[in-house]
Amino acid sequence: MNDAMHLEKFSHNLMMDLPVNALAADKVKPQKLDYLLILDLEGKVEILEFPVVMIDAQSMGFIDSFHRFVRPTVMNEQRITEYIEGKYGKFGVDRVWNDTAIPFKEVLQEFEDWIGNHNLWKKEQGGSLKSAAFVTCGNWDLKTKVPEQCKVSNIKLPTYFMEWINLKDIYLNFYSRRATGMTTMMRQLQMPTVGSHHLGIDDSKNIARVVQRMLADGAMMQITAKRQSATGDVKFLFKDRIM
Repeated sequence: MNDAMHLEKFSHNLMMDLPVNALAADKVKPQKLDYLLILDLEGKVEILEFPVVMIDAQSMGFIDSFHRFVRPTVMNEQRITEYIEGKYGKFGVDRVWNDTAIPFKEVLQEFEDWIGNHNLWKKEQGGSLKSAAFVTCGNWDLKTKVPEQCKVSNIKLPTYFMEWINLKDIYLNFYSRRATGMTTMMRQLQMPTVGSHHLGIDDSKNIARVVQRMLADGAMMQITAKRQSATGDVKFLFKDRIM
């Protein structure tokens, strides 16, 4: 997004924020996926923020990011104003949100252009992402929230949202310990958080840092959940998983 105010607040140099240690990169096991798209949505009533951080699953290196604020579809303007002031005012980005937020349908259109430019998906072919997968910290983002928002926005659930990696399940099975969320993982791994918790782009960045650490420790990133159809049940692929 080329909005000057947006860029002033969010022109993070993710290459600097997500550095890769050469010695750590040498420890990464060969992955079946080439790219990981770390997604951490914000918004309980409707989606308010759609941030994605893309890293190379083989080298752990940062590739690109996608960040859009999302304007609710059914909330009235007074409720939106109150909601955004409460949610983003404490971060000092409520004005940026108001000036740059666009409807969810438009966000997905721009996101599809973005993944298309990275050769991860083609609209005319549909299907899942090509050699890539979403990584979320929990199942809520793609199991619950995106389908709910698609219904509210009166659009069909895109096919690229049919499967994902729940980092909590990978973490549990790799380290043999439970973590209820990103902050627990980082505390257990003795990693400091950066940015503001519950600001989606910063949470996505921190989750990406956890992913990098896990890859360096030898973890394998693999699909943990698949939706049978756009309206069907979700199949969870790990026996030991976070409920």
